[in-house]
Amino acid sequence: MNKLLSIALCLAATGSLSAQKLNVDQAAKLSGKVDQLNQARELIQKAMENPETMNDARTYFVAGKIEFDAFDKATATKMINPNDPSANGVTMADELLKGYEYFLKALPLDSLPNEKGQVKPKYSKDIYKIVGGHNGDFFNAGAAYFNEKMYYPQAYEAFVTYGDLPASGMLGNLAKLIDPNQIATSYFNAGLSAYSGNEVEKAAEAFSKARTAGYAQPEAYVYEIACWQSVAQKDASREKEAQAKIFDVAKAGHEKFGLEQPLFINNMINSMVVDGKVDEALAQLNAIIEQNPQSAPLYGLRGYVYDREGKDVESEADYRKAASLDTVDFETLKNASKKIFRIGTNKWNEIEGASPEAAAARQKVKSDYFEAAKAIAEQAKAMNADDADLRNVIESIDYALETYFSN
Repeated sequence: MNKLLSIALCLAATGSLSAQKLNVDQAAKLSGKVDQLNQARELIQKAMENPETMNDARTYFVAGKIEFDAFDKATATKMINPNDPSANGVTMADELLKGYEYFLKALPLDSLPNEKGQVKPKYSKDIYKIVGGHNGDFFNAGAAYFNEKMYYPQAYEAFVTYGDLPASGMLGNLAKLIDPNQIATSYFNAGLSAYSGNEVEKAAEAFSKARTAGYAQPEAYVYEIACWQSVAQKDASREKEAQAKIFDVAKAGHEKFGLEQPLFINNMINSMVVDGKVDEALAQLNAIIEQNPQSAPLYGLRGYVYDREGKDVESEADYRKAASLDTVDFETLKNASKKIFRIGTNKWNEIEGASPEAAAARQKVKSDYFEAAKAIAEQAKAMNADDADLRNVIESIDYALETYFSN
């Protein structure tokens, strides 16, 4: 009896395995038949969920091929009738990414040793050929998702997949034919997608890939810095980590773009100051200023560093120097007016009594600080009259001039 029961159990297991393999076979036959696409998916889904076939490379190869065949059919349909529902950009992108996902599951299973310990892949070559023939479609899939505001994970994953393909080994010699600029652009688009989907760390990772892949514009660096600034603002415990990232990106940006993009030197120096490396920051700034003695923003930046250290004499000298140069920018002028007005206010408060000496000291503060700060602020106003912060500075200076010297 036990022997008969064992035979029956074995036959039942064999029957289950055969049934699932039949599902895979039938699904493979239906692949590419638009009117039977749902049935093909249902059959292969059963095989993927069944323990007998869920670890079989062929199961995932067929699953992937069903999706790629559906994509190809939709592509052909789109050429004839762009408004056909099956040719919808998002639907096609879903098919492409799902097919690729299945292929990624098939590849390692296809490289497992057989019962003789031999590795004889059956499907890998076909997978590489199919993916290679569709490599540009992944970029287009990302665009389709992005246009429909499906930023993360859909657009992000499509763009990253395209960017990663050449280095994956799946494209073979075809990888050499892909424009490196397109790869960098795809990573950049992935960054935009993740950022738009409120996934700032994923965005930072993608922007980092873009710049290391050779993205030619400074935006990849700028946006990566912005991502890490956002991380620091949301979680104070990660500020040190974020500042280290910002420094690395800013340093790379400064090395690539130089002073044409002052944001990089500003963030690089600020990160060093925040990290307590003030002497190192000043040493770097001094060397750069020596090479660029007419750069007003550099003097303004050094004035900021001295200000953080409480060195008012040095800070004032740098801000005045910056304001005197033709290369001065709006922000440097605004910061210079603030600094000089603040020092003047402190000096005013230190003057006591009504002696002729005290009166003379007050007049000197008026001309050297309050009026000087006002002139610099007006210079900044000529560049940007709509800045609310600057308007507040001017109002404060005017109030001091009118109140302190009303007689």
